[in-house]
This record gives sequence, structure tokens and C-alpha cells, in this order.
Amino acid sequence: MDTVPHRIINATAPVRICDLGGWTDTWFAEQGAVLNIGVYPYAEVQLFVRPGGASDTRDIVVHAENFGDRYALPMPIEYDKHPLLEACLDIMDLPENLALEVNLFSIAPPGGSTGTSAAISVALLGALDLLTPGRMTPHEIAAMAQRVETKKLGLQCGIQDQLCSAYGGICFIEMYDYPNASVSQIWLPNSLWWELERRLVLVYLGRSHASSEVHGKVIEKFERQGADKSALEPLRRAARAGKDALYLGDFDAFGRAMIDNTDAQRALHPALVSQDADAVIELARRHKAVGWKVNGAGGEGGSVTVLCGPENEHKRAFIKAVAELSPAFRVLPTYLSRFGLRQWECCAAE
Repeated sequence: MDTVPHRIINATAPVRICDLGGWTDTWFAEQGAVLNIGVYPYAEVQLFVRPGGASDTRDIVVHAENFGDRYALPMPIEYDKHPLLEACLDIMDLPENLALEVNLFSIAPPGGSTGTSAAISVALLGALDLLTPGRMTPHEIAAMAQRVETKKLGLQCGIQDQLCSAYGGICFIEMYDYPNASVSQIWLPNSLWWELERRLVLVYLGRSHASSEVHGKVIEKFERQGADKSALEPLRRAARAGKDALYLGDFDAFGRAMIDNTDAQRALHPALVSQDADAVIELARRHKAVGWKVNGAGGEGGSVTVLCGPENEHKRAFIKAVAELSPAFRVLPTYLSRFGLRQWECCAAE
């Protein structure tokens, strides 16, 4: 900023991988069960706040660092350059007479099927929450982030990504009446936590997922009146089986739940498991992995979570082989996130 900020507000939120039961957290599923895992790298938001000029105006500058975009928002806010960010700023009842610079960044690639946009939304709303009267709970912030996508932007959007970013850790989400859900965090002994973290590998397939046409076909099938929704039940079962396996410390059973979920995604539409994803899955199988999950809803691009076996050498050989399989593929380092949304203020000027 051109002048010293009066306040600096920070917020971070993890992305999610290995979302067993995805597709069942949607409006057309009505009821759902999802198990997902919050991981770093997280989305980062920083607000630089200083008093504004006229008493009835706001001066807001957005710096979307990953895209190299820096621009002043018009008032009233228009959803133009980065609609998700702009809608988050619009939905909050921010004080007037405010000059605000919003910096946003994430190491996780956009469109990686790891809920990066939800993590950015949760972190941004969490940071803005420190500027408004009262405080929202993480669950309330997740719900607002989901409303931004569905109500403000009119997008198809489930609920699991926002909840995982808000809560962090390993979340078992039971959606009892869309979009209402309960969230139970799966607490594991350190030895199991460390072993799960050691075994998981996230493979980015080199490009943002681009599957709106395929997703539209799946949604169209389920939204018809009287539609047969039995194909969603194997996804719910995979989430519950994954939860039980983690509590037992049974990594082979957890891997089977991941595979069952990926097979259930393929059954929804064959294109939800792309040729690139299949190539990574076959490579993982050859290197003695015990599980694999196409992240998110699936389709072209995105990413795959792989659960390796107990031998470190096989994991290292798999990671090396990924780079040889395609120069576009990348293994993204991840660490399990014990925390979800974090908000704090620092460095306030005198």
C-alpha cells in the first residue's frame, strides 16, 4: 500500500484431498456422506486496512497474486475479473470509511480438484469477519462461502470443500438435508496420523479440470423428477468405509474404499476418470500402491490422490516414475492439516 496500514489481518485455510463420497454433498443427492482430508499447502489471505476518505465510501484493491492481477473494485461491486473474490467482498457487511487492500495467494494450482477456490473463499471471509461486529463460527463461514457460489454466482456447488477448509483435519460430513450437515473430525493417534501423511501422494495432472459438460450430463440425469439415484449409494458407502478403516488403522481397507469410490465415479460417467488419471492409477498399481482416488467430481485435468504401501522405496520410485510418465504431471507436496481456518491480526501501526 502507498501508506502504512493501520491493521494487518491474516487468514489461512487448507485445501482438501481424497474426498470419499463426493457427489453426495449436492442438492440433487438430498442426503450425503463424505470423508475428506484437509492438507497444506493452504490458501492465504492478507488484509491491509487503513482509514478511508469519505464517510460513506469504501476503497478496496484486490491483488490476486497467482494471476498477477491488481485492481480497484468499483462501487457498487461488480463481479467482473474474479467473480468469486468479488462476491465474497460483496456479501460481507463491511464498515464504511474503509481503505482495504486484499492479497490472495495459494501454492495449490487453481482447478486442481482440491477445493482451492473454496479454501480461498473461506480464508477471505474469515479475514473479513475480523472487520465486522461479532464473530462467525467456522461452520457459519463455510455455509456463507457455499452461499456465495450458489446464491451470488448461481453455480452448482456441494458443501464438502468449504466445510473441510473451515474445520481442517480429517472430516466426516453427514448431510442430512441439503445444505445442512454435521461435521465430525476423525481424531487419530499420532502414529496413524504420521503414517497416513507419509503414505499419501497428490499427483496434479498438469491442467485445470475442465469437465463442465460431463458434470452437466451427470447432474441432468439426477435432477429429473423420479430419477434413480441408487448410483450415489456406493459413494456414501465408500465414505463410511473409509471412516471405519481409519479408526481401525487399516490402511489396506482405506485404500479399498478409495478404489471403490473411484470405480463409483466411473459408473456415474466413464469420462469422470480420465485417460491421464487412469495412467497414474496404473502406475500406482505397478508400484504397489494400495489405493487411489480421483479428486473432486472427476473429469479431464485435476488431480489424483494415491495411498502408497508400507515401503518407502516403492513410494519414491512411484514419485520418480510420475515425472517420467508425463512432463506435465507434478507431485505436489502435502502435509495433513490439524487446523482449518485460522485468523489473526498482527503488526498494527501506532
